[in-house]
Amino acid sequence: MSAEDTRPPSAGPDEKAVLLRFLDQLRDAVADKVTGVPEPQVRAGGVPSGTNLLGLVRHLAIVERFYFLGEEVGPWHATMRPSPEDTVESVLADYRRTVERANQVIGACPDLTLPAPRPPRRGPGPSMRWVLVHMIEETGRHAGHADILREQIDGSTGR
Repeated sequence: MSAEDTRPPSAGPDEKAVLLRFLDQLRDAVADKVTGVPEPQVRAGGVPSGTNLLGLVRHLAIVERFYFLGEEVGPWHATMRPSPEDTVESVLADYRRTVERANQVIGACPDLTLPAPRPPRRGPGPSMRWVLVHMIEETGRHAGHADILREQIDGSTGR
């Protein structure tokens, strides 16, 4: 498949398909940035905040579970901190399983104006459209962070 074939469509069969294609492209970009990075570089903070590649993927998996699967999250600040037991393989496998489950929920949603799943709280949750757009923004932002961190580690650039 050429690079042109993998770009999100400018139009498509429906809005959900277009949004999901953008999100999937960003998800793949984040996973690709972590693939092949050895320890300890994959968990080394590349900036003063300690942001690291493994933590970014871990965080995104947790955010996907919160918004698309309705799972509770412990302290948000801890979502960026991989545990000593976390490995590139285990974090990527968790991320990919989470994305697969999230895509099933997205696919089953008949109308983007309906609320996305959410942990029990007062009031209705945001619409599936809002969650998709938010996750494109969240994943895109962290994909940019991953680009910079990976370049600092081994000079790798690009998608």
